[in-house]
Amino acid sequence: MSDFSFSSMAAQYYTEKQYAAIRKTVIGIAGAGGLGSNCATILVRSGFEKLVIADFDLVETSNLNRQAYTPQDIGKPKVMCLKESLLRINPQLSIHAHQVTLNDKNSAEIFGPCDVAVEAFDKPENKAWFVNLFLASEKLVVSASGVAGFGNSDRIVTRRVRDNFFLIGDSPSGVGRDLRPLSPCVSIAAAKQADAVLAWVLSKNGC
Repeated sequence: MSDFSFSSMAAQYYTEKQYAAIRKTVIGIAGAGGLGSNCATILVRSGFEKLVIADFDLVETSNLNRQAYTPQDIGKPKVMCLKESLLRINPQLSIHAHQVTLNDKNSAEIFGPCDVAVEAFDKPENKAWFVNLFLASEKLVVSASGVAGFGNSDRIVTRRVRDNFFLIGDSPSGVGRDLRPLSPCVSIAAAKQADAVLAWVLSKNGC
């Protein structure tokens, strides 16, 4: 397996034009928790190679039920653990990892070079300002709201709100005492975010 190339393997699933569009796209992910870590993993497995990931947090035991981390990561910065995990999938990745608390000022700088901005925050107020920050730009913005609980997973849908804005989820089901963040629905939402990115990139590039 010493001569294995993830990129060469991934290329067989796309046309040459499609794969070229995927490889040149720069994706920003705001948050490396349940949504962000799973979405990033799926995007990398889909062939994307250029990522900018930002999150301030450390891995905690309570994260392991739904996030792309292991017990060995506990106490370490999420962005660094995620970067290491993604590079194990494809060592050719270009990943800029920022351990920082995001706000409207540094987000504009950190994600400025990105073609896509994926919102993967926990708190509704952070979701709102992040989406509004980039909505007027030419970037694709993909957000998620309402992914807690379990069962009836078909309620988690993809809505195209604008040409460059997708909203994933069922909207009402925020995390609470009766609606816990569990792996199935969180992962479904993350996968739908990644799918919206992939479809948009291929469509935008005439693929």
